[in-house]
Amino acid sequence: MKKHFFVAIALLLMAGTVSAQFYRPRQRRQENTYNNNFRPAFSIIGGVNVANIIKGNGNYTYGSDTKIGLNVGVGLDLPIIYPLSFAPEVLYSQKGYTSQTNFGQFKQRTDYIDVPLLAKIHVVPGFNILVGPQISFLVSTTNTFDNGFSQTTQQSYNNSSNGYNKTLIDGVAGVSFDLSQNIELRARYTLDFDRINDNGDTYIPNYRNQVWQFGLGFRF
Repeated sequence: MKKHFFVAIALLLMAGTVSAQFYRPRQRRQENTYNNNFRPAFSIIGGVNVANIIKGNGNYTYGSDTKIGLNVGVGLDLPIIYPLSFAPEVLYSQKGYTSQTNFGQFKQRTDYIDVPLLAKIHVVPGFNILVGPQISFLVSTTNTFDNGFSQTTQQSYNNSSNGYNKTLIDGVAGVSFDLSQNIELRARYTLDFDRINDNGDTYIPNYRNQVWQFGLGFRF
């Protein structure tokens, strides 16, 4: 996990350095238009994930339900040219799903370090659209099965991920609302482009993560 965290921080710093080369302060008239939010900023981010999966082809006799998790991390808001900003982030993100099978309840929790690299468009005062790619690094996977009589839990980490792909490319689309100069309300949807495991079976399908994220960003 430490390795992934340092890699993600390095990507964030590199992105900030590159973007800063293109940023030029805008006229005061434009800054006032967006209540001074079209400016370089550092954010602390926290919120809730509502996660589920999209299953691939296979003979799966059960569905999947959502699993609630957390997302927390840091981000940058780097103006490029009005009204476009570059908004890279590093997030610890909990994903997964639950399923009621014929033999009992199955729950899977997957922990990731997500690195969204987003374009942020300041559409109107207080409202922004974000879109772009995301790199997700798998940290750990926890599978829990409860048959009504006993419960078993199996946990694996990145260096022994039991066939799960360790690095995924995702797509992100979302919106944010500037509640003030320093507080931002966030909502977005993320979807894996890659499948987390190449070969599914009767019990664990090959699938892609999909996550609705809601939270706040505190800008400095």
